[in-house]
Amino acid sequence: MTAACVGVAALLTMAPPAKAADPAPARNTEVVAPVVQRDWTITISPYLWAASLNGDASVFGIRTHVDVPFRDTLENLDLGVMGNVEISRGAFGAYVNGEYVDVSNDARIGPFNIGVGMKSYLVSAGAFYRVYQSELGGNTVFGAPRVFALEPTVGARWTRLTGSLRLGGLHASDSESWLDPFVGARIHLDLTDRWNLFMEGDVGGFGAGSRLSLNGQALLGYRTTLLGYKSIIRAGYRVLHQDYREGGFQWKVTQHGPIVGASIEF
Repeated sequence: MTAACVGVAALLTMAPPAKAADPAPARNTEVVAPVVQRDWTITISPYLWAASLNGDASVFGIRTHVDVPFRDTLENLDLGVMGNVEISRGAFGAYVNGEYVDVSNDARIGPFNIGVGMKSYLVSAGAFYRVYQSELGGNTVFGAPRVFALEPTVGARWTRLTGSLRLGGLHASDSESWLDPFVGARIHLDLTDRWNLFMEGDVGGFGAGSRLSLNGQALLGYRTTLLGYKSIIRAGYRVLHQDYREGGFQWKVTQHGPIVGASIEF
């Protein structure tokens, strides 16, 4: 949801033939600096998830079918912040992913002004370990070997939804939050020296928070530099399904849509 690029090719020029008695001509070779392996790596990934919503929800004791395309969410969006921070060393790493979306809509029915708002918070934290890695031959533009890698992951996802209703001078709000443990896996596949495919999926809930949660995304990335740092520009698709029920509150909704962003390594 990397450091400055160092892939400069070596240039070799051959001098014209010389007489046998002359010393051998010198070769002018530009040397590529070796990649420095650091102990810790921090990767910051801001992104935008253009999610549509489909399913069933019950708020204020009123049950309704949810069918909200992204264009409606964007039209009523007051604020949206999304990003991921990952820290890794060797085969081990940990991450925190956060999303905050605030949408509202005002309408007028007769003499009354009606306002409806919703704030959603999604915070995920987890750890992963690279259990398998296979080199594919050649290097990336950052000088590291091209690889296929598999990383199991475990963590938890906290969700909070707050709905508000304003009718004339009356105001009411309701909120619900829950915590879902999850297990899953991540896959890295270097397609070329620049192109990379990242996929991840997890399943959670298990009745501890929601009855079931399913999350998955696939991102195609392009290696480049941003602000002088090694970076990957990514685009893909993400799906998140949650089935949570508590008293009169229900959230059995699937969020899905394209996602774009960038990962910058420090």
